[in-house]
Amino acid sequence: MSQSSSYIGAAVVVSLWLCSRYFASSHNKVTTTKLNGPSSSNWLLGLSRLISQSPDVGAVYEEWAAQYGSVFQFPFTFGEKKIVLTDPKALVHFYTSERSIYVKTENDRYFIGKIFGRGVLWAEGEMHKRQRKALTPAFSNAAIRRLTAVFYDSAYKVKSLWDATLEASPESSAVIDVQDWMNRVALDSIGIAGFSHDFEYIAGQSSPVTRAFESFQTMPTSFLSDMVFILSMKFPFILSLPTERMRLFWELNRSVTVIAQKLLASTRREKESNVAEEFTDKSVIGLLLKSEMAAGQLHMTQEEIVAQMVREVLVFSLVLFVLQRTFFCYETTSVSLTWALIELCKHTDIQDKLRKELSRFNTSDPTWDQLMSSELPYLDAVVQETLRLHPSVVETLRVASCDDVIPLSTPIVDAAGNTVASITVAKGTPILAPIRSVNRSEALWGKDAKEFIPERWFSNIDVPAKELQGYRHLLTFHDGPRTCLGKAFALAEFKACLPPFMCVFIANFCAQSVLSVLVRNYVFEFESPDVVIENHVAIVPRPRIAGETGTRVPLRVKRAE
Repeated sequence: MSQSSSYIGAAVVVSLWLCSRYFASSHNKVTTTKLNGPSSSNWLLGLSRLISQSPDVGAVYEEWAAQYGSVFQFPFTFGEKKIVLTDPKALVHFYTSERSIYVKTENDRYFIGKIFGRGVLWAEGEMHKRQRKALTPAFSNAAIRRLTAVFYDSAYKVKSLWDATLEASPESSAVIDVQDWMNRVALDSIGIAGFSHDFEYIAGQSSPVTRAFESFQTMPTSFLSDMVFILSMKFPFILSLPTERMRLFWELNRSVTVIAQKLLASTRREKESNVAEEFTDKSVIGLLLKSEMAAGQLHMTQEEIVAQMVREVLVFSLVLFVLQRTFFCYETTSVSLTWALIELCKHTDIQDKLRKELSRFNTSDPTWDQLMSSELPYLDAVVQETLRLHPSVVETLRVASCDDVIPLSTPIVDAAGNTVASITVAKGTPILAPIRSVNRSEALWGKDAKEFIPERWFSNIDVPAKELQGYRHLLTFHDGPRTCLGKAFALAEFKACLPPFMCVFIANFCAQSVLSVLVRNYVFEFESPDVVIENHVAIVPRPRIAGETGTRVPLRVKRAE
C-alpha cells in the first residue's frame, strides 16, 4: 500500500469516528458537568503522552487535584475529556456502580477479548456476575488456608540458595538482586498454588511464560509503542497489529492455553480413574474443577449433552481466566515484595522491629491464623503500608454505560464558576480512578502520606480516606463488584515470605509468608548509601536503580544474628 493510500485510509477512519461522536452527542440530552482541569493545544494527543511517559502518574494526578479540585478533567486523544475522581464519596459511588453503570472501555474489552478470550475479565453485567460466582469458592479463605505450605516452601527454597551464596562469599554478606528472586518466588508459588504447575523458576529453569515476563519487565518504551497504545484508545483494531509488545502477549496467551488444556485433561483423568478416594489437587483450579465435576451428571439427554458442551467451554474459559489472573497476581506479589524490602532497607529501625516481632518463630513458621489475625501486628502493618504506597495497578479507567449523577464529599467549583455538590455524567463519558494518587494523597491521608509509617495502621484511621470502603480504605485491590478475587491469595503469599526471610531474607500471605521468612533470617541493606530507587515505566511499574536500563534492585544481604 502506498504512503498516500495510508494517509487517505487514516483520514477516512478519523472522519468516521468524528461523525459517530457527533451523532452520538447530538442524540444525548444529558451533558456532562464542565469541570476545571489542565489544558492542551494538541487536539490529537491532548495530554496522553505526558501521562503515558510519567514515571509517577499518581503525582501528576495529585498535583492537578490540588490545583483544580478533587474532581477534574483533562484532555486526552481526539479532543476527548477524561474525568478524574479523587473525592472519597465519588470513588465509593464509582466502584459500587462498577457492574451496573461504569464498565470497561471498548478498547479494554477488545484487548482482553483478543488476548485472553471472553472470560470473566472481558464479561460485563449478568455474565460477569455469573462467572464470578462460579470462581469465588476457589478464592475463599478456606481454600487459601490450605496453600500456606506452598508459599513457605518457595520461601525456603530461596533461603537455601541464598545460604549457599553467603557460604561461598569471602565476606559475611553478598549482593543479591532481590527483584529477580522475588519474581522467581512469586511465579513458582502462584504456579503451584494456583494450578499445580511448577515453573521451577527458583531453580533457574526457563519457559515461554518466564521469558515473556522477563521481556515485559525490560521492554523499553518508545514513541511508536506510545502512539500505538494511545491511538488504540480510539481505534481498538490497532491492537491487532503485530507489534513487539502484542507478539509477547500472544506468546504468553498460547503458553497459558497449553497449560490450561493439559491441566484440564490431567485433572479429569485423575477424577475419572478414581486413583484416590479423594480428589488430591488442592490448587485454586483443582478446587474449581472438583466443584464443576461434582455437579456433573452421567446420564443426560441430547439436549443436556449440548448444554454440557456449552458448559465445558465455560469451564475451560474459567480455568484460563484463573491462570491469567494468577499471572497478574504474580506481578502484584513480586513487585510488592521488592518494594517491601526496599522500604525496610530505607528504614532499618522498622526492619529491626519487624525482626524482633518474628523472633519467637525460631523453630516453626507463623500459621495461617497467625498471619491473618492480629497476632503479628507489625508484619501486617508493614504489608499494608507497602500496598498503600506502592500499588501495582496505578489507575482504573471505565466508561459510563448510561447517564449518572456522582455525589461528592466536598463541593467543588465547576468550570462555569458554580459550586456543585455532585456532577452529572453523560453516557459514554470516560471516568478514571487514580489508585496510586488516592493511596498517597496528602488530602486524604495527611501530611505524612508519602512516608513509610507502618504505625499508622495501629490505630483507627482518622483521615478523610476512611470514607473509602475498599480493603483497609485502600484502592490497591479495587472496591465494589469487581474487587480483586485474588486479594487473600496475594496477601497470604506476601506475608509468608517475611518471617523466614526477615527472619532470614526480608523480602501480604504469599507476601506476608515470604516476607516473614526472609526478614527473620536476613538483614537487608542498600549496596551503596547514596543509591536512588525510581519507578520504571512498564506494563506494571517496577522499582529499579535510577539511571539504569534494566530492573535490577541489588541489596546487600547478610545473616541475621
